[in-house]
Amino acid sequence: MNKQLIECVPNISEGRDLHKIQTIANVVKEVEGVKLLDIDPGKATNRTVITFVGEPKNVIEAAFRLIKKASELIDMSKHSGEHPRFGATDVCPLVPIANISMEETAKFAHQLGKRVGDELGISGYFYENAATSDERKNLATVRSGEYQGLKEKFNTTNWKPDFGPSTYNQQVISSGVTAISARDFLIAYNVNLNSTSTRRANAIAFDVREAGRTLRGGNPATGKKVLDENGEPKRVPGKLKAVKGIGWFIDEYGIAQISYNLTNISITSMHEAFEETVLSATSRGLRVTGSELVGLVPLQAILDAADYFLRKQERSLGISESEKIKIAVKSLGLDDLKPFNPQERIIEYVMNADADKKLIDFTVKDFAEETASESMAPGGGSIAAYVGVLGVSLGTMVANLSAHKPGWDDQWEYFSAWAEKGQKYKNDLLFLVDEDTNAFNKIIDGFRLPKSTEEEIIIRKKAVEDATKYATEIPFKVMKTAYNSMEVMLEMAKKGLQNSLSDAGVGALCARTAVIGAYFNVRINAKDIKDRAFADKMLSDAKIIYEKAIALEQEMMALVDAKI
Repeated sequence: MNKQLIECVPNISEGRDLHKIQTIANVVKEVEGVKLLDIDPGKATNRTVITFVGEPKNVIEAAFRLIKKASELIDMSKHSGEHPRFGATDVCPLVPIANISMEETAKFAHQLGKRVGDELGISGYFYENAATSDERKNLATVRSGEYQGLKEKFNTTNWKPDFGPSTYNQQVISSGVTAISARDFLIAYNVNLNSTSTRRANAIAFDVREAGRTLRGGNPATGKKVLDENGEPKRVPGKLKAVKGIGWFIDEYGIAQISYNLTNISITSMHEAFEETVLSATSRGLRVTGSELVGLVPLQAILDAADYFLRKQERSLGISESEKIKIAVKSLGLDDLKPFNPQERIIEYVMNADADKKLIDFTVKDFAEETASESMAPGGGSIAAYVGVLGVSLGTMVANLSAHKPGWDDQWEYFSAWAEKGQKYKNDLLFLVDEDTNAFNKIIDGFRLPKSTEEEIIIRKKAVEDATKYATEIPFKVMKTAYNSMEVMLEMAKKGLQNSLSDAGVGALCARTAVIGAYFNVRINAKDIKDRAFADKMLSDAKIIYEKAIALEQEMMALVDAKI
């Protein structure tokens, strides 16, 4: 069964004392199975966002220890900062990452809150998907009045804490309260202005955020509030859903910012928030100079931003992941205030930082040296897959060159679509480069199993048989993917940049080599499979692909010869 993973993103009310921050964050490392991903302090806000991930029970233990340590080191009666806050650990959201529902995550949030209240004597509230009532779902509502308003809050019947003591005591004065939630992945995102005016920044925030602004009669800034039939202030909604925002001045950088929480990036993306801010700022005589991410961001959010700006530029979307990241960083100005390191800011990259080095991470020279060494892997299967990678990469190159050719602007989307197809084939084949070696290693592992008893012999035989089947399926996938990728080279030879005709031709030859090389591996592995029905079907299907690839190669070569 796949592991359940949740992310925890506590925000502590300390952003200036690095020793305190590190001491608090380090307690997370003490819990086995939890990975500390990021520590992002802010001086002006006097707040630090800490991010860690792991299996639910381990994450809950780490969060509990962090809240305890923060309450010991942070005295809220002496705290000041730009960001709204009411506790040493101000908020502690849990985010479902893998193989766990929001409902299950909410139950873990409740478990954490109960421990914090019972064992630490710290009071707090549940919000968003862990909220105990609709009134408490919105964090801004829960945190209204902030730390200074806690005494009044505790004395209000409707705002008794969800966990911990319900009386305003010395613990509350020292550590404040904590808000715990289960929520969707939230991006904390600040947009920078060429201004020092908090009022102007707030005006833009009101234009953009979902809650908008209070409707006023006469002067929109100073006029009397317009009330509805229930006596509540009417509001003018902002432009974007699932967006919270306020304006503030950041002394550290000497600029005003709009600070957004993008609470559901499938509804409003980072680049949509950025673009709407640009429009609002421009209409008010201001200029957006860049933006800033607080904490980590999913890779897809960055890639979506890159695709958006590439479309605006009428450029091909079929470029590499690393190039897309560069486009997104520059388009959003994510390096405006400080360098943006994808390895430290993109959640998938951070989580994989300690993973074993893959073959595809080697330099070209090192890959060749590893192949030439006395070890049996990588072997012909991995090399066949990599030759296929090179082949479709050439076809994709021709598509990208064609998309950018002067005078072909009306065809950029057509060639972009082919480049995206090529990138998909390339990525699939890159995965198979390492997976072929992994499959071979599974066979070796099977043979290394003990065989002292009859039961061990049965287990060992099954493991070897299953591994051999898998080691046959992987080169078959290489065959299939490399053959299918030849459509890119054929189409580019027909309609792409004719100066690159030879590149398309070489790409097709590489793909054909990948098919034949993988076919050798299918055949040699299939002969050891005891399940002959499985093996015969695999061999039959592989032969069909082999013959199709040879025929397509001949068609491609005839086309290239005729055009050259």
